[in-house]
Formats: sequence, C-alpha cells, structure tokens
Amino acid sequence: MSLSQIIAFFREARWLDEGRARAWLRILAVIQILGLLGLVLASSRGADGRGEPLGTDFVSFWTAARLALNGSPASVYDPAVHHAAEQAFFGGHFGFYAFFYPPVFLLFCLPLAVAPYFAALTLWLAATGCSYLRVMRQIAATRIGVLPFLAFPAVFTTLAHGQNALLSTALFGAGVNFLGARPGLAGLCFGALCYKPQLAALLPLGLAASGRWRALLSMAASASALIALSFGLFGEPAWRAFLAEAPLARATLEQGLVEPEKMASLFAAIRLLGGGVALAYVLQAALAGVVACALVATLRKCADPLTQGALIATAALLVTPFLLDYDLTLLALPLALLLSRALATGFLPYEKIILLAGFAIPAFARPLGQMAGLPLAPVIVTLLFAALTRRAPTERVCGFAEARDPARRRQAKWVVASR
Repeated sequence: MSLSQIIAFFREARWLDEGRARAWLRILAVIQILGLLGLVLASSRGADGRGEPLGTDFVSFWTAARLALNGSPASVYDPAVHHAAEQAFFGGHFGFYAFFYPPVFLLFCLPLAVAPYFAALTLWLAATGCSYLRVMRQIAATRIGVLPFLAFPAVFTTLAHGQNALLSTALFGAGVNFLGARPGLAGLCFGALCYKPQLAALLPLGLAASGRWRALLSMAASASALIALSFGLFGEPAWRAFLAEAPLARATLEQGLVEPEKMASLFAAIRLLGGGVALAYVLQAALAGVVACALVATLRKCADPLTQGALIATAALLVTPFLLDYDLTLLALPLALLLSRALATGFLPYEKIILLAGFAIPAFARPLGQMAGLPLAPVIVTLLFAALTRRAPTERVCGFAEARDPARRRQAKWVVASR
C-alpha cells in the first residue's frame, strides 16, 4: 500500500459506510448486553469475583444517602465512618469507595436510601439511562436512531460502575437542547451540574462568550438554589466536612490512589508516562488555557446553539485534571452533533476516522493504559474538539425541531464532502 493510499484510508475512510457502521453497532450492543448479563450471572450474593458489590461506585452513593437519611450528613465526608458503613451494610471486606461530591449530590442520592441496595441501583441506572437516551435521541438527527447511544462503550462502563455519567450527560444534553428556544430552562439544567463542578467549569465562560446571558443567569440561580437547599437540609457541618475532605481528593489525583490508567485527562496521561506532578499540572493548565481561548474564539463565530453546546461539552473534558473513563459518556453529545451534521452536509476530511476514534476510545482507554502505557484519550478528545471548531463557523442556526423534520434538512449521505 502506497503512502497516498494510506493517507486516503484515513482521510476519506470510504470503507466506513452506513451498512458496515450499523452492523458493528449491533454486534457491539449485543456484546455489551451479554457483558452486563455476565457480570450479574457470575456474581455470588450480589458480589463479583473480587468480592465487591455489583455497581461498585454506587456503593458510595447509596451509603452516603443512608448516612444522610439517618441524620448524620457530615459523616458522609469522614472516610473512616463512611468506609465502616460500607463494610457494615454489605458485610464484606473491600476497598473504600470515596464520596468526593458536594452535598448538592446528596439531594440526588437521598431518595435512593429508602430502597434496598440492588433495588436502588436498578432504579438509578434505569432512570439515568432513560433520561440519557431521551435527551440524546432529541439532539441527534432522526436517521441516526437510538442504536449508537445504546452501543456507546462509555455507557457500558457507566452501568458496570453504577456511576452518574448518564445523569451528567442527560443534564448537559438537555441544557444544550433547550439553549436556543428556552434559555431559562437550559440554565436550570446546567445549574444542576454543580454536583459535578469539573464538568460545568467552562459553562459560564462558554455561555458568556456566545451571548447566552439568560441561560447564564438561570444557571447561576439554579446552582445557588440547589446549594441553598442542600445547606438547609444537611446543614453547615456537611459543607465544612466536604471542604475538609478536599486534601484527600487532591491526594487521590496526585498520588495515584485512583490509577492514572483509569483516568482520561492530560494530567493522568503525563503521570502514566512517568512525568512528575508539577509537570502534569503545568501541561494540564497550558492545555486548559489553549482550549478556553479556542472555545471563546469559536463561539463568537458560531450562532448555532447545538454546536455551541457540543463545543463546551468537549472542552470541559479537556480542561479538568480529574476525569475518569466513564466521564467520557459526555462525548455522546459532540459525537451525535458532529455525525448528524456530517450526514446532512457531507463528511469533511478525517471526520469519519475521528468519529470512530471518539466512539471507541472509552472502550480502549483503560486497557491501553494498563497493558501498553498509552494514554490516548486526551489526544482523541482534542481531535474531536478540533473537528468541531473546524465546522462551527459554517453552521447555520439549526434547532432540535428542524433537525427532526426531514423536509427541512438535506438528504444524509455517507460521502466525503468536497469543500
């Protein structure tokens, strides 16, 4: 194969047609469903082969909710008390599942405390999963269907860990969906993301740069109301305990208490490659600065709310040093937006391969980090951000209703656009 053929293989990716893509998605969806069933069937009394409860990370959510419901929300942030409660509730001996979320997240978790663990886990995954599918289905073009969102590997990772990435994606996606027509409601959704502030860090900057002032004010009001409500329900001691736990969260990042290969940030990539903490922070800060500047510059030239939201979501994944692989579920938003626009107007060079890489990286990021020491997630997310910024200035305003109306959008084509 000549050099030009190799370049064309990646540049145009004509081999990646619609039929082949859908076939791969069906196979992947079946594999993931069987994988989840295998986890359940291979468990013994609700514990996996390592002796840890199914849902793993959900253990900390449910335990925190039980502690708060029992009248001691501050103890949620006492590692010794929290770990002892986890052990007592499950009668096992496993590692500590930390709870680094602000008391706002207890508002989401508290209703789960009234149900037994596995019933609560099922309700949590069903509710957040259905919300994720509904929101993503609304954002994507009609022809895409629900299959890519079901087969997205990050969804499997989130379900297996009992994590909250489906909720984060649903809130972010709902905010993006409402951004054009109902900015006040969009801000309410964005404000609810204050439970996971590292994913919402760029929203104020992005909304201000794009002139979405009503959404920004609504976001501030929503976040303030949730903080005030959590303060009223759980009291000042809970917030003080949360702030006192911050050094442990920082140690978790800097000392590798959560292995760098499980993370998807540039900071973790530098640590995995042998770089020191100081170098990792410097490079992460440099990337954050470049991404923030590129985001502001692009948003000022783009009027389409869906594209603006997809850009902010992708940038959010690049600027935070604390990013686990299941947080890559948020990539569903930019992937769906980029694919729907490419189907409507034609694929630009390298877009197909970037879409494929962005879709697949949640499945391979951790194995590549563990077995080969290759932290590829930041690279892939950066390429996706670049692909979005390339398209953004040319995107006309296109709302959710227009994207769903076949008479108002171009015929989708799996071709390389000649621009």
